[in-house]
Amino acid sequence: MLRFLFLLALGLTCLSAAAQPPKVPRSMRFADETIRFDNNDMIERMDRELITFTYMHTTSTLMLKRSRRIFAEVEPVLRENGIPEDLKYLMVIESNLDPSSVSTAGAAGLWQFMSATARAYGLEVNANVDERYNIRKSTEAACRYLKEAYAKYGDWMTVAASYNAGQAGVSRMLNAQQQKSAMQLWMLPETMRYMFRILAAKRLFEDPDSFGFHVEEEDYYPYLPPRTVVRTTDPVESLVAFAAQYGITYAQLRSANLWLREDKLNNASHKEYQIVIPQVR
Repeated sequence: MLRFLFLLALGLTCLSAAAQPPKVPRSMRFADETIRFDNNDMIERMDRELITFTYMHTTSTLMLKRSRRIFAEVEPVLRENGIPEDLKYLMVIESNLDPSSVSTAGAAGLWQFMSATARAYGLEVNANVDERYNIRKSTEAACRYLKEAYAKYGDWMTVAASYNAGQAGVSRMLNAQQQKSAMQLWMLPETMRYMFRILAAKRLFEDPDSFGFHVEEEDYYPYLPPRTVVRTTDPVESLVAFAAQYGITYAQLRSANLWLREDKLNNASHKEYQIVIPQVR
């Protein structure tokens, strides 16, 4: 028993010694903009988030391991829409890179859209189909929001703040406090942290070793392109039978198509849907 306690204590000591948060840099580049940490307030706010990511061991490790799989699908959509790649870190802190994520408030998917907002930006949301869980379509909807906000603010960190606080709220605060960037605003604590969490997330994914995390190459969850994509404008009465036609299980079909919310696809309007048939290893 004493030997076990000694080894446990030694292990905890080694862990705490290995996991040290990185120092706050003098500046960072984000979406081709330079963020400077040149006063005590900026330094302390960034330091808090670097410390949080360092000691949030389970979540940080899972995010790192998921990143290859998720980024492979999201980054091309951002490029196609002219959105700087760094905006993917907004998605990171929204959902921890879990495409099935649902918040207590009901926001869902990688980009954590509320139902009404999702519909406003072109996503279908109902009991049968919920495109907030469709990685490509939800990313396209996020791009529409981000481009709209950038046209208004011309500053990507302010765009990020608006994703958390809403464009109306951010615009009101910019006017009231006579500032041009959300980085200079006094806001609700959640939003004030939000922008720095995005910056800390970028640092984590670009240099995980500096946080004490080392994920072996083979331990990243791989992106597997679909075996095929089935386009259909017809209802599918049984997704169990549909999956069997392609030699996969219903569970494998649903895992690859989280936007399917029931065991059938109603499609009374004969809209075209693309159903992914995954590779199975």
